[in-house]
Amino acid sequence: MAPRSDDASNGSHGLRHAGDDAFQLTVDYLKQETIQPLRGLGRYLYMGIAGSFFAAGGVLFILIGVLRLLQTETGRTLKGDLSWVPYAVVIILGLGVWRITAGPGRQRLPETVARRDARSHDTQEGAS
Repeated sequence: MAPRSDDASNGSHGLRHAGDDAFQLTVDYLKQETIQPLRGLGRYLYMGIAGSFFAAGGVLFILIGVLRLLQTETGRTLKGDLSWVPYAVVIILGLGVWRITAGPGRQRLPETVARRDARSHDTQEGAS
């Protein structure tokens, strides 16, 4: 059906329709650029938290397994006065795993801070 001549000649109705379209386009754009990335971020965080939980559980089970292995398979060697040795071995292994996983990021941290400070210092000198 063709538009009526009185609507076509009246520019205010077309302008209002264009304004509504522009508003709807803006709302759709904001949803696309904010809500959808946040959903993706939530999924990313969920998988990261779940993965770290399962990794920590796995390491814990491995350490308990090593403890039980040392307690049962060493026979009478680690009994009596030496019953503390399996626990010490597991603690040392646990600290080693913790140090390996935490090490590289912490070692680079001072370099990163120094570079950031140098960049901010260079920027301040350039502005003066």
